[in-house]
Amino acid sequence: MIRKTDFYIDGKWVAPAAPHDLPVINPADEQPFAVISLGGKADVDRAVAAARAAFEPWAATPLAERITLVERLLAIYNRRAPEMAKAISLEMGAPIDFALSEQAGAGTWHIEGFLEALKAFDFEHETATEGERVLREPIGVCGLITPWNWPMNQVTLKVVPAVAVGCTVILKPSEIAPISSMLFAEMMDEAGFPKGVFNLVNGDGAGVGEAMSGHPDIDMISFTGSTRAGRAITRNAAETIKRVTLELGGKSPNLIFADADLPKAVRRSVVHCMENTGQSCNAPTRMLVERKVYDQVVTLAAEAAKSVAVGDPAQGGEHIGPLVSELQFNKVRDLIEAGIREGARLVAGGPGRPAGFNRGYFAQPTVFADVNNEMRIAREEIFGPVLAIIPFDSEDDGVKIANDTPYGLAAYLSTGDDEKASRVARRLRAGMIHVNGKSLGRGSPFGGYKQSGCGREGGHFGIEDFLEVKTVSGV
Repeated sequence: MIRKTDFYIDGKWVAPAAPHDLPVINPADEQPFAVISLGGKADVDRAVAAARAAFEPWAATPLAERITLVERLLAIYNRRAPEMAKAISLEMGAPIDFALSEQAGAGTWHIEGFLEALKAFDFEHETATEGERVLREPIGVCGLITPWNWPMNQVTLKVVPAVAVGCTVILKPSEIAPISSMLFAEMMDEAGFPKGVFNLVNGDGAGVGEAMSGHPDIDMISFTGSTRAGRAITRNAAETIKRVTLELGGKSPNLIFADADLPKAVRRSVVHCMENTGQSCNAPTRMLVERKVYDQVVTLAAEAAKSVAVGDPAQGGEHIGPLVSELQFNKVRDLIEAGIREGARLVAGGPGRPAGFNRGYFAQPTVFADVNNEMRIAREEIFGPVLAIIPFDSEDDGVKIANDTPYGLAAYLSTGDDEKASRVARRLRAGMIHVNGKSLGRGSPFGGYKQSGCGREGGHFGIEDFLEVKTVSGV
């Protein structure tokens, strides 16, 4: 049993103010493999005080020195990537090969992207007015709250740009998947960041999250998680008028037109939907299909889903693993059952575990056809390996259905017509549009419209979120 009950505050590992042990569950066997402690207000106060004391000297540190520390962190992170992958696999169920290449690999990808952006970023420039310049300066002490589904993706998207521009931070990782972040804290320590620049306090939303979002000495909160929690954080932060950036939920549409390469488009879409066991905010979970090829696409999607293997995350291979927790398992099962009750046609999968599994939070890759956009499975973020297929009759109809959602994180479309692709992409109300399977580049802005959040992460845009703008005239 791994025991990691201390917090990282002011450059050292310290015991919590009041012990509150919490087991960390391996979702593949439903057994605890580690123990952490949940923190509270006293722990947050201590971490904030350390971050506040460190802020001015760290902000005054030359950018070149901060970049050197980030480069050192990158080297340590890459050397310890296998450890990171194992931690992520144990805590949230990602298959070990996927955990190494994609989950841990996301950290490398983002750190490299920020280093490129930092070296080209304009922190100061003169305006057209004589004697006037605009400065971009670190906002201050930042509270960073990260989720369980892509731990290092989100930790590096927040911690690295914040400390690189001169902010100091308090990280609260998800209490469901905290071990990877504690390993990251070890890496920050090994890299030699000054005490107080990076701090970590474990805890839940009601304890540490609430204390952070309302804390008068925290200047900014960056949160990734559910839209429900994002609303609560925004309300709590309003009292102190701190900056809040949010990366929240999604119900991403995926338009497949009749002129697309259907076998390729459908296979790609189903695999992407099921990846990470469907636990990705930008997953293409609503497949909108032009009616003239609807029946063909339903058949292709069902076949693709049935070919998605489910397996032990400790084993190598291209399978998917379990859902992260019993709570998530029950939520996904209940929504699959709701889809059946509401009249959607089940063409692959269903509620309950796949054949051969009698324990672990494993779910079947599931596809529904004949869905309409008013059904719960079309409206709610399921966060499981569940795809809803909806027909549309025309380009206008497809765009209307795609945009008929409170979310706006990502959207996908497949067509053989470049003009149509450009036209439709501009009409979709989402922060990231993927045409014919094209992924985002390193450093591209990640974020969404509407209730999918505010702010952007990654590269130049992710750096800007942690900066204040100051105009100086007359010098």
